[in-house]
Amino acid sequence: MPNNALPDGILLDLDDTIISYSVYSEPCWEKACELSADLLDGVAAGHLYDTVRTTRIWFWSDPERHRINRQNMRLSQQRVVSLALQKLGVNDWDLATHIADRFIEERQKTIGPFPGAIETLTELRNLQIPMVLVTNGASGPQREKINKFGLEGYFAAIFIEGECGYGKPDERIYHNALDALKSPPDRTWMVGDNLEWEIRVPQKLGIFSIWHDAQSEGLPEDSDIVPDRIITSLPELLPA
Repeated sequence: MPNNALPDGILLDLDDTIISYSVYSEPCWEKACELSADLLDGVAAGHLYDTVRTTRIWFWSDPERHRINRQNMRLSQQRVVSLALQKLGVNDWDLATHIADRFIEERQKTIGPFPGAIETLTELRNLQIPMVLVTNGASGPQREKINKFGLEGYFAAIFIEGECGYGKPDERIYHNALDALKSPPDRTWMVGDNLEWEIRVPQKLGIFSIWHDAQSEGLPEDSDIVPDRIITSLPELLPA
């Protein structure tokens, strides 16, 4: 399919594709550590942040651990911070909860549609391009974001991992989404930010897969995944 030709249908991810979610998380973790460091004797805010960061990278690096823990993000953040504190010689669940909640409060301020995202969905709807939302995570938090930003009306169907019992990268979620879209794979786009879940897997199914590189970082040097197209903002999906 030519890059400038609109498809018969589009599958879209939610977090870090339509709305910002984790792309601004690092400053939020830094702020949470700054606000909490005085509760730790002899531990500088920067050292606390570095320890939390390395622990987070390890914690989320395992696919199965990721699958299980993304169903309760507050508890997961508490677990991450608790593990980081243990590395610093501190075993204090209440303190871990305090730091995790400061992070959640800071990140909540950054969650919202990316510039031009809603306008792009509106234009695609006006062009009568059917769209289906495919998102991982628990039902409650995802529905809350969908409702808060008025997204439901743009989509022919919405598939949420916590409601389906499985999610990306499970191929079943893509088969379900294609059925709802009533669009053949080779006439369908998948747009998302996760190279493994939203590029490699849909490509196996013959779907034209577009990577949303919101921070314009480019592909990781060690990546063996080659998106069919790369965009840095959703308005790039629209015809010139």
